This record gives sequence, structure tokens and C-alpha cells, in this order.
Amino acid sequence: MDFPILSAVTFLPLAGAILILLIKALTGAQIRADGTEDDRVMYAGLLFSVATFIVSIVMFLSFDLNGTGYQLVEEVDWFSGIKYKMGIDGMSLLLILLTTLLTPIALIASIGSINKRLTEYVVSFLVLETFMIGVFCALDLVVFYVFFEAGLIPMFIIIGVWGGIDRIYASFKFFLYTLLGSLFMLAAVVYMYLTAGTSDVVQLEQYAFDPGAQTWLWLAFFASFAVKLPMWPVHTWLPDAHVQAPTAGSVILAGILLKMGGYGFLRFSLPMFPDASVMFQPFVFTISVIAIVYASLVAWRQTDMKKLIAYSSVAHMGFVTLGIFSFTEIGVQGAVFQMLSHGLISGALFLIVGVVYDRMHTRDISAYGGLVHRMPVYATLFMLFTMANVGLPGTSGFVGEILTMVGAFQANTWAAAGAALGVIFSAVYMLTLYRRTVFGEITNPELENIQDVNTKELICLIPLAIGTILLGILPNLIFDITRESSLHALAQVAGG
Repeated sequence: MDFPILSAVTFLPLAGAILILLIKALTGAQIRADGTEDDRVMYAGLLFSVATFIVSIVMFLSFDLNGTGYQLVEEVDWFSGIKYKMGIDGMSLLLILLTTLLTPIALIASIGSINKRLTEYVVSFLVLETFMIGVFCALDLVVFYVFFEAGLIPMFIIIGVWGGIDRIYASFKFFLYTLLGSLFMLAAVVYMYLTAGTSDVVQLEQYAFDPGAQTWLWLAFFASFAVKLPMWPVHTWLPDAHVQAPTAGSVILAGILLKMGGYGFLRFSLPMFPDASVMFQPFVFTISVIAIVYASLVAWRQTDMKKLIAYSSVAHMGFVTLGIFSFTEIGVQGAVFQMLSHGLISGALFLIVGVVYDRMHTRDISAYGGLVHRMPVYATLFMLFTMANVGLPGTSGFVGEILTMVGAFQANTWAAAGAALGVIFSAVYMLTLYRRTVFGEITNPELENIQDVNTKELICLIPLAIGTILLGILPNLIFDITRESSLHALAQVAGG
């Protein structure tokens, strides 16, 4: 296909952000007396994000589901042998679709709740969307690193400007943790470029690095991806970031940004450093199981709804790393599925919290109870996503967890047993959350007149509900697309 569809889907949001800024500069800011901006800015941003989603559908239709290797490749010399090279496989294709779906949903969720500095807010999300898509398209290590790191800036701004009371602390913690981890990856990228003479991902996959060098390179990439995922014990930035971020920021943070860590392991660590990946398998299994069990226990004791779901994300990402480092096809397929499923479910759960927060302005679990009497539709949707997060059969959450555990069991029975404990604990903390907020009698007088979900909120939640059920019933919709990319990730790993 001659048309550069990957560049189009990557840079269309950025073009929209620039256009919105130009229009504001030329026409002047539409600021009301109370300091808020004209809502048309939000609708303009939404228009560009929806257009990006449509272009991503065209990209999907242009992708040969029966093909192998990277497709829709674009390649232009940049400088000193470094190329602007873009291309996708089944795994990156679906992660791009997830990104272009969640971004307009996040913007829709922001309508009415974000009024001040609206232009900057919308521009931040559009720029962030470009960087996220670029991460999943890049086939040059330098280009990947640029997109990977650049995404920190708009999310730092989103948390720091439109977040909660402690937003400055949370935004700097998020930025410094992720930046520090990525500096090690930058040093590794420079070494690989100087050693192999190229930063082309396809060529580096075929380059045999010295086993000793592989160890250090693997650790350097691990430092970056482990923080981004995040893995225990470098996860502490995530609960703070989620609690302080606006609802839409939490949706993107949990739905997309965390997945960059798992994507990085599959795209770089396994194919490029196979010997080191095998050597560090016990280490990854150990901290993955600790993350699953520890984060689940901590989630159980939370009083803030957002913080509970944030710790739940840490636990669920532990299943992803277990599946990836099982070095089995079923485990890797399960890990990819888990990333996509978690993007839908966690995004929906943060939206669910946002619904009641917009009405009550508190996330304290004790402030709620008896919501089913006033918000039956809300209670139904909340139940669906709670069950999906627990891993109920028939939902997408079940498929990802069972496959990663099967893969882990084939590699290490103790790791699988530890992960199974996490499944039990997830049922404890999620069902406890649901019981305390939804069931029982209304004891808080402020809940007497609370309104059920409105049209805007249904527009955000219904697509995620459909995706959660559809993927739970028809998981082969995903597996048929990701099978080749999963096998490709394992091709260089001994015993894979």
C-alpha cells in the first residue's frame, strides 16, 4: 500500500493539536467570566480523536491477517544510519486499536468535568495519543525511544495541572521514576547501535550479541519496562499517579501506558536478548508472583476506590510478565490477551469510579453504600466489570488469566500456584468493594438524590462492556491476529 497509513494514524492527533492551538492563537481564547473555556475546543479534540480511530480501522482493514512479519512498513533515512521506520504486526495492531478507542472515550468522559485550561487539556491528550501510537509502530530503536520517552511529558502535565490536591508530588514521582528507568535503556540503545552498526529492530533481532553483553543489555531494558509496567518493587508511583490524575488520565494510564512495558519485553527483550531472558526467568517469576500476591493484599486494605483499582492493576500486570517469561506460546498469547483485556476492564473501572466522584466528589468507599437503590444501571455495569476483573468465565478477564497461568504452570508449577492465590485474593477485594458501595441500605443522606448514569457515561462504558463480553466469548478474535507475533517473540528464545 503506497499511502503511509501508519504515519497518518500516528500523527493525525498531533496535527489536530497543532491546528487547535493555531485556531486559538488566531481567534483568541474563548474565556468565560468564570475562567472556563468554550466547550467547542473539547469537541474539536474529540473530532480528531474519532478521525484517528477511523483511520486505525482503515489500517486494520489494510493488514493481512494471514501474513507474517511486519506489515505496512514505512522507511525513510533519518540521520547517521538511523531510520524513521514504522511497521506493525498483530500485537501492535491491536494495541494501536485499543489506543485509538480509549482516547476518544477519555475525552468524552472529560466533557463537563474539565472546564479550565481546556485547550491545553485537549492538546495534551492528542499529543499523548500520537506518542502512544508511535511506540507501537516504531521499528527503529531510536525512534521507539523518542516516542517512549516523549509520552511522559503530556501525562506529566495532565496529572500535574488537572489532578487532585497532591498532583505535583504524584506527577513528579511518575516522571522521575519512569525517566530514571529509561536512562538505562538509552545507554543500552547507544551501545547496541555502536556494536551492531544499526538501530533497525528487524536487523537487531538477527544480531547475536555476546552472552555477557546480553545480560547487561537485558537489565538496562528491564529497568525501563519494569517501571513502566510497573513491577514490584518499582510500582509505588502508580497508586499516587492514579489517585491524583483526572478520570480520563487514569483511563489512559492504566489502559495504554502500562502496556508499553509488556510490549517492550515482547518486542525487544525476548527476541534480542534470548540467553539473558532465559537466565533471568526465575527472577521475573519471583517478583511477578510477589507483585500478584502483595498488590492484591494491599488492594484489599484500601479505603480509596481509585487506589484499590491501581493496586489491582499492579497485580494483573504480574500475570502479563508471568505469561511472557513462561516462553510458551499459550503463555505469551495469554499475556497479550491480558494486556488488551486489562485495557478495557481497568479503563472501565476508572470510569465507574469517575461517575460517582463527579456526583459526590469523594472516592472514600465508606461514603457509599446502597447505590443499587438509586443507580440500577450503574450497579449492573459495575457488576460486569467487577466480575471481569475477578476473572469470571465468559468475560475477557478469565481468558487472559487462565492462559498465563497455564503457560506459567508448564514452566514452573510454584509460580502458577502463587498466581492462583492472586486470583482468589482479587475476588476478595473486588467483591468487597462492590458489596460496600452498591449493596446494603443508604446511610449517607447525600446519596438519596444521586442520579443514575447519563447518556455521556453510557457512551463511554457500553463499548467497553461489549468488548469485555465479546472477547470473553470469542477469544480467537484476538488469538488469530496475535499468533504470528507471539511465535516471532519466542523464535530466538532457547526452548521457545
